[in-house]
Amino acid sequence: MNEISDSDFDFVCSLVNKAAAIAIDSDMKYLVESRLTALSRKTDYACATELLAGLRRAASPELEERVVDAMTTNETSFFRDSHPFVTLCENVLPEIARSHSDTINIWCAACSTGQEPYTIAMSILEHCPQLASRVRIKATDISKEVITKAEQGRYSRLEVNRGLPVQLLPKYFEQKGLHWEVNSALRSMVSFEQLNLIERWDGLPMMDVIFLRNVLIYFVPSVKTQVLLSTSKVLKPNGFLFLGLSETTLNLNTDYDRVNTDHSHYYKIA
Repeated sequence: MNEISDSDFDFVCSLVNKAAAIAIDSDMKYLVESRLTALSRKTDYACATELLAGLRRAASPELEERVVDAMTTNETSFFRDSHPFVTLCENVLPEIARSHSDTINIWCAACSTGQEPYTIAMSILEHCPQLASRVRIKATDISKEVITKAEQGRYSRLEVNRGLPVQLLPKYFEQKGLHWEVNSALRSMVSFEQLNLIERWDGLPMMDVIFLRNVLIYFVPSVKTQVLLSTSKVLKPNGFLFLGLSETTLNLNTDYDRVNTDHSHYYKIA
C-alpha cells in the first residue's frame, strides 16, 4: 500500500469535513490510506495516491462523494444496544397512539446498511403489532452505497448473526443462497433516502420519533448543536428523540429534557 503524503491526508480531512462535517483525527492516517486503497481498486486508479492526484487535477463530484462515503463509519448491527427498542415499544409508541390516531412517523437519521430501521420494524411487529399498519419508518444516510445495500435488505450470515435473535431469522428473512433477505412485512414499513444531516432536510414529514443514534459523536460541538436544533424543528409537539448511549444534549441544546425509563432514556422538547 502506497503511503499517502501529509498533504494528501490534509486534503482528505478538509474534503470530508466540508462535505459531511466529520472530523478525522490526526492519528487516523493509516485508516484513510486503507479505505482509499480499497476505493482505488473499484476505480481506474492504481492506488490511493493516484486517486487523490486525479481528484486534485479535476474535481469530480461523483468521486468526491465516493471518497466521503469511504471515510464514513458504518458500524451497525441488528438490535444494537437493545434497550431503546424496548422503550420504543413499551413507553413511546403507546403514548403516541393515545395522543393521536394518524400515521406514526419514525425517522432513522443515520441508518447505515439498514439494520436499525429493520430492527425497529421487527420490534413493532413483535411487541405492538396492532400499531404496525400505522407506522412509517423513514431511513436516511449520507452514503449512497450503504443506502443501496439497505434498500436491498440482503445480509450475510455474519451480519444476521450480529445481534439478531435466532427465532426472528426465519420469521422475517428469506434465505437466498448464502445470504438472507428481509421479507415483505419489513420492506412495507421502511423507505430509504440519501440525506446529508448538515444540509437542508427538505421533504421530510413531521416526525413522532427520531433515532439519531451514534452520529453526533463524529461532529464538532457547533455541528452537534446545529443538528439538534434541526431535529427540534422536525419533531411533532411531544415527539421523542433517541440518541446513542454516549451522546447527550447537555451543553449543546436547551430545547430537550432527558426522560429516563426502566430500560433506557429518550429526549423530549422542554
